[in-house]
Amino acid sequence: MATSHERQLTVTRSARYFQAGELSAATRQVWFVCHGYGQLAAYFIRHFHLLPEADPTTVVIAPEGLSRFYLHGTGGRVGATWMTREDRLAEIEDYIAYLNQLSHAVLAQCPPEVRVTVLGFSQGAATVSRWLARATFRPARLILWAGAFPADVDFSVATRLLRQLPITLVCGDQDEYINAEDLRKQQEFLRQLGVEPEVIRFSGKHELNAGVLQRLHQA
Repeated sequence: MATSHERQLTVTRSARYFQAGELSAATRQVWFVCHGYGQLAAYFIRHFHLLPEADPTTVVIAPEGLSRFYLHGTGGRVGATWMTREDRLAEIEDYIAYLNQLSHAVLAQCPPEVRVTVLGFSQGAATVSRWLARATFRPARLILWAGAFPADVDFSVATRLLRQLPITLVCGDQDEYINAEDLRKQQEFLRQLGVEPEVIRFSGKHELNAGVLQRLHQA
C-alpha cells in the first residue's frame, strides 16, 4: 500500500508591513508593533499614528502575519495570524526570518543610536518574544500588551534575552481574555527569568489605549 510523507520546500514570498512616519538620519525612535490574532496591520497601525504626529522623529513599523483568512465563513472581513498549531515550528521559523529581514532593512536607515521599542499585542506578544530571542538587534524595551511571554522559549535563551531588558505588561481591567490571576502568573513567570516587569492597567477591554501609548512613548 502506498504511503505519503511530509516534505518541505523553502520559497520566496511577499510579506506586507505598514509604516507611520518617515525614516531618516533624524529618526530617534523606532517602534516595531505586532498585531493580534485575526487583525490586519493596516488597521492596527492606526492606533499608533499619534506617536509620529506628536514626535516626527518617531517611526512606527507594523508587520503583518504571513497567513490571512476570512474571519467568518468564506467571505467578508479578512484577518491575519502569525501561526496556528498546524506546522507550528515552520511557521515560527518563517516569521522570525521575516521579522529579522524587516528590522535589518529598517534599522539600516536609522542612526546607530536609535531607540527601539518592540510591542506585541495579544498573539503578537508571543510572536515578538520568540523573535527577539533570535533577533539581530537588542531593543531598548519590550512591551507585552494583553499577551504573555511564551513558556516554550528555552530557559537559558530567555534569561539571556531578558537580562537588563525593561519589560512592561499592559492589560485592560476588563480584558475578556486575561484576568488578574493570569497577569499575576505572568509576573511570577518573568520573575523566575530574572525580570521584574512594570505593570500598567487601564480602564478597558482587550484593546489598545491611546493614553497608555502616549505615556509609554514619553517614558
